[in-house]
Amino acid sequence: MPIKAFKPTTPSRRFLSQVDNTELSKKRPEKRLIESKPSTGGRNSYGCITSRFRGGGHKRNYRIIDFKRDKREIPGKVAAFEYDPNRSARLALINYADGEKRYIIAPVGLKVGDGIVASLTADIQIGNSLPLKKIPEGTSLHNIEMRPGAGGKLGRSAGSMVQLVGFEAGYAQLRMPSGEMRMVNEDCWATVGQVGNLDHEKVVIGKAGRTRWLGFRPHNRGVSMNPVDHPLGGGEGKTSGGRHPVTPWGKKTKGKKTRNSKRTDRFIMRRRGK
Repeated sequence: MPIKAFKPTTPSRRFLSQVDNTELSKKRPEKRLIESKPSTGGRNSYGCITSRFRGGGHKRNYRIIDFKRDKREIPGKVAAFEYDPNRSARLALINYADGEKRYIIAPVGLKVGDGIVASLTADIQIGNSLPLKKIPEGTSLHNIEMRPGAGGKLGRSAGSMVQLVGFEAGYAQLRMPSGEMRMVNEDCWATVGQVGNLDHEKVVIGKAGRTRWLGFRPHNRGVSMNPVDHPLGGGEGKTSGGRHPVTPWGKKTKGKKTRNSKRTDRFIMRRRGK
């Protein structure tokens, strides 16, 4: 989908850009495939703020997406492509041969009228879902399970593509978009192809109000606060903290490792960024 630019009639329109959605087939979602998504404003069940600088934003419904692709051996046909306000990727509405409709993440190259299937014997073509052990090395994948039957977790955002590198001792070796090399059980299912909406990363927000529509409130810097509110606050004039960046509660925010899941370290062959 191409990027749409605007004439600089106002300062906020000078750099603003957005994805041209004229290729989308439908304006309204399927009523049976949506559920309500209440706005939390960053607050938990007690009303305490647990995620700062959130609130407002446009109302939205959650689209129920088939990440598990557990409708096996039943062919489906792409009926339409739709916008999803909850993610960067676009959705494809699938009409199955038994009459059921489901949403899947739309990959690059899939068109209205194309057939897809989730099967042990499916062809290696865009939109089809298979176990990793049935897919040849070098194939581009998305919506990959981390545990068999748990549903796709890896490679779901716009433009994401995970490459199947090889196999060893019952595990598939995957190269993630970040450069990380990871092992996943070869019985996990994955979908062939790259996630669509490649131009999402080129979008320029352009103005503060558009960020508010997404549900983000202004983010205050710690150095602009008072000492009572933040460890970096206070000082005469515009001082810049005088210590390493920290949270309002004194924990380091840059460079400190926060990964806790030691039990899955053995599945990571190479860390991202190295």
